[in-house]
Amino acid sequence: MKISLTRVVCALSLVMTGLASAAADYPDKPIRLVVPYPPGGASDTVARLIGQQLSLRLKQPVLVDNKPGATEQIGAGFVAKAPPDGYTILLASTAGLSVNPTLYKGRLAYDPEKDLAPIVMAVTLPSVVMVHPSMPVNSIDELTAFAKTSTTPINYASSGAGNPSHLGMELYKRVASLDMTHVPYKGGAPALQDLMSGQVSVMMAIGPESMPMAKAGKLKALAVTTAKSSPAYPGLPPVSQTKGFANFELLHWFALLAPARTPEPVIAVLNKNVNEILQDPEVKKKLIDMGMELEGGSPKKLADTISRDRLKWEKVIAESNIRID
Repeated sequence: MKISLTRVVCALSLVMTGLASAAADYPDKPIRLVVPYPPGGASDTVARLIGQQLSLRLKQPVLVDNKPGATEQIGAGFVAKAPPDGYTILLASTAGLSVNPTLYKGRLAYDPEKDLAPIVMAVTLPSVVMVHPSMPVNSIDELTAFAKTSTTPINYASSGAGNPSHLGMELYKRVASLDMTHVPYKGGAPALQDLMSGQVSVMMAIGPESMPMAKAGKLKALAVTTAKSSPAYPGLPPVSQTKGFANFELLHWFALLAPARTPEPVIAVLNKNVNEILQDPEVKKKLIDMGMELEGGSPKKLADTISRDRLKWEKVIAESNIRID
């Protein structure tokens, strides 16, 4: 028994020494930050801003690697299978972490709670109901009335099947008893391009991605998807103020994760530095000016958010009978 106990103590000592060494030496080579969307969107902007600051703090290059497709599944699956050493990390969102497990139940190549280790919540951001400027509507009520009387089919865009921009519109359709056709894209940027060109008519688009286009007159903003009026979008009413849409809320968030079994000291290094980056006055101003709310916090806060939103969207998917074939 004494020999066995000694061996256990020695083994634990070696493990702890190895973990401490991993944190002390980390990072000693470039870090790959995978973004599961194309360049140009809000997720890409956040990743590049945080990546640039991480590079300065950790004194190693942080290389943003865009791997779009399948509503984050390609990028998230890639990171889930990467070596758990902290040199491949993921910037994921509500869609990849809290929606996909229900929407692609039994077909998802990764399990967010088993295959990925939370690092930190980065930002949250609301969406804005956008329409093509040619549509004769200026509110959610007017959009609903127009859609019910239109003699031509109305298509709406999303940044990917199962993305909150998809689920939010499906919830709107169900509450308003409308029939619209979903057109999914591989990210917000290409969806917005087609919305501006008139290929599609409506989109619940992430605010930071779409508001510059509305201010330039290329899109028309009808309402914001926060539960209450948002200081970031003054003068824009929340969808929840429309009759029949009480408590309507659609918030998107971006967070950083690593492959499961990444050493906790390495997670701690990344968590500490990203939290500090989010409090940097220059970074803070840039993100707030883009219409984002800063989050930060512990890995547990992120894990709890993923679980909570998974239950929320599971209910929406079931009630709206949303299926991905």
